[in-house]
Amino acid sequence: MNLAPDRSELMWPPEKTLFPVRRVTLAVEPGDHPFHLAEREAAACNWREEVLRNPALFDGKIVFQRRLGFEDGAIRGTGHIIPYSTFLWWRSRPAPTSGFHLFGFPVLVSSDGAIIAVRMSEHTANPGQVYCAAGSLDDGDVVDGYCDLLGNMLREVREETGLELSADDTDGQLFASHQRRRVTVYRFFHLQESARELVARIEEHMRGEERAEIAGAVAIRSPDPTAHPYAAAMLPLIDWFFAGDR
Repeated sequence: MNLAPDRSELMWPPEKTLFPVRRVTLAVEPGDHPFHLAEREAAACNWREEVLRNPALFDGKIVFQRRLGFEDGAIRGTGHIIPYSTFLWWRSRPAPTSGFHLFGFPVLVSSDGAIIAVRMSEHTANPGQVYCAAGSLDDGDVVDGYCDLLGNMLREVREETGLELSADDTDGQLFASHQRRRVTVYRFFHLQESARELVARIEEHMRGEERAEIAGAVAIRSPDPTAHPYAAAMLPLIDWFFAGDR
């Protein structure tokens, strides 16, 4: 089942560091991902256990990369649509050796220099974790055979926080980090409102949601990794963002 890595898969910068990216191209092919074919029975069994623990989980369709490489400053990948249940099974493996998960993080920066993140609700797959408002690329993010990463970011922020972002809020520069076959792509959105105003707007949006995915908004002002129960992909971001020499 393990796929031999191509040259670009061997050229990633060190793990847990932030590095610039020129572009991201993610093709989505028809057919099943090799991991799903090999592990679907185990994934289905695991899903039954996951749902017993958390009945609110939904087995949607997401994009899971078969190959993912970094070369000449660009990330290029080829993936397939798989059930979310297969991804949860992959994620639970202590050392996954097949497939890659690429995740987009829209980094909301307030006018007074804070990163605005969210704390996930207890009924989600990442209860209590703090990270940028985001979600896995899914089948609705595929346009003409390729993933629309920016569209995914704008949609997830709108759905989770109620904030409407636009291309005018970002310079388009991309960064990324990776760890254990998980790749996070960051794009910064600089907003005109203060952290207090943005948090208040998000909390107002939450009051109109019957079963909100998020439990609250968080204004991050320091690189302290213990300030919140951060998702792993947040740590290289805050370390880089709040560095004095940025």
